[in-house]
Amino acid sequence: MISADLPSLLQSFFTDRLLQQRQASPHTIAGYRDSFRLLLHFAQERLGKNPSQLCVEDLDAPFISLFLDHLESVRKNSTRTRNARLGAIHSFFQYVALEEPALGLHCQRILAVPNKRHERRPIEFLNREEIDALLAVPNLSIWLGRRDRTLLLVAVQTGLRVSELIGLNCQDVVLGPGAHVRCLGKGRKQRCTPLRPETARVLDAWLRECQGLPENPVFPSVRGGRLSRDAVERLVTKYTHRAESTCPSLKRKNVSPHVLRHAAAMDLLQHGVDRSVIALWLGHESVETTQMYLHADMRLKERALSRTAPLGIKVARYHPGDKLLAFLESL
Repeated sequence: MISADLPSLLQSFFTDRLLQQRQASPHTIAGYRDSFRLLLHFAQERLGKNPSQLCVEDLDAPFISLFLDHLESVRKNSTRTRNARLGAIHSFFQYVALEEPALGLHCQRILAVPNKRHERRPIEFLNREEIDALLAVPNLSIWLGRRDRTLLLVAVQTGLRVSELIGLNCQDVVLGPGAHVRCLGKGRKQRCTPLRPETARVLDAWLRECQGLPENPVFPSVRGGRLSRDAVERLVTKYTHRAESTCPSLKRKNVSPHVLRHAAAMDLLQHGVDRSVIALWLGHESVETTQMYLHADMRLKERALSRTAPLGIKVARYHPGDKLLAFLESL
């Protein structure tokens, strides 16, 4: 049996396969890196081997299944996270099968480990009252409050992802007629998102205050660097808790930056914007991705219900009354 060197294969997978051949984004690299760090630490604990001493055969299909169970039972990861980790492992073993054909059967068994099905819950989103309550919380008398309100306003109006928000540079904001922001989205897709006049005014005032260079971030940290994803998560959570006193419905919602993205999409849907336009607006790969917003919008379902006939009532056709009688009744 061939004993393949796991460290060299894993290193070439990241440097050759992901970085050079596929030109994967930094977010993809980070996700795959974290997946294998967890897997190697788990292997070190269970097998008693240092990661640099492992061979490919040590990571067989039963061991991968054991690792996935560990993620859910011990680390309390969600099914989605479990499936994302498995996706990184599958990608690596597809590469191993090409590089080491003798290990094809071994890789095939691992590639046969299936994703786990999970319950799809309706998406969370904020309505206009909740958005207004959230935007009213930041203290506009201080620099930090003005930055945070501008960030929240841009997030709920544009629907940008967290990575796109923190990646915005001053040169990516175009003000004046046709105001918009440019961003590099998922899948390395460039897209432009228009700004409402009130959002453009707030953003213009903020950029004038910052006086940043074109390559500087639009939303800098206190030290002047780029905000992290965790910092934006904490920011949204902090202001949501503060807004609960004026808007109690927020207590029932787990508000995250992605919920603000959903709020932007639901606002467009409720104003009659076509799903294909919403998909373009959000940078979705497929129009079908926006299907989840139809399921979440109760008002759309209520309007559909209003068009149906009540049970037990015979539907009759409307006949207008006599014009002369209508004239006499109007006197």
